[in-house]
Amino acid sequence: MPEFLSVTEFAARHGKDPGNVRRLIQQGRIPAQKVGKQWVIAADVEPPADKRVKSGQYKDWRKKVAKPPEE
Repeated sequence: MPEFLSVTEFAARHGKDPGNVRRLIQQGRIPAQKVGKQWVIAADVEPPADKRVKSGQYKDWRKKVAKPPEE
């Protein structure tokens, strides 16, 4: 029988916020099942990759946009 985790257990195991885990479940990015009023997640499920840009590549991007020449 597979092992299941609650949302709070899954969040604690992977260092995530339980609210964000619930949002990812509703978006379909984390497979989960509803048991009563609680969501349960299989223990072998990994959270989706974090796609945020953390390199600073887009820092001050507004200043780099070319402005149209004034007439």
